[in-house]
Amino acid sequence: MAITTFSGPVRSLAGFITGTDVNSTVTAATLTVTSDSNGQTINLSRAAGITVTLPAATGTKAVYTFIVATAVTSNNNVIQVANATDTMNGLASVGGTTASVFGTLPASDTITMNGTTTGGLVGSYVQVTDIASGEYLVSAALVGSGTPATPFSAAVS
Repeated sequence: MAITTFSGPVRSLAGFITGTDVNSTVTAATLTVTSDSNGQTINLSRAAGITVTLPAATGTKAVYTFIVATAVTSNNNVIQVANATDTMNGLASVGGTTASVFGTLPASDTITMNGTTTGGLVGSYVQVTDIASGEYLVSAALVGSGTPATPFSAAVS
């Protein structure tokens, strides 16, 4: 893709996509997200689960989108912050035998999808936005089974 330089105001009606790829698929056990992933849709495609570590939140307004493309059947899909000072704030809707909406807990820094009660089945969707130094905004729609439970925890030390 070519690089274009503008001098003066630029208007986009559909937003700007940054990063090196618009869509990527992850099959490894771990993924460390970098700022190059801003604007990407990252497909989580490993039945044994993937642990995703976000970059440190600095207020860049970077958006990272994750879609479960392969149901997690063992272990968990985990999306976590980079350090013990970063937090997540927002909501996750979890659908199972019923549906529930969960807000982040104090000091939430991790989303865990276990393939059942906290989501992680195909179609689960998580979007995190770097909104301020030390803070991510989370919006998630998670597909699960059984009685829904919160996917949020404070697990990064």
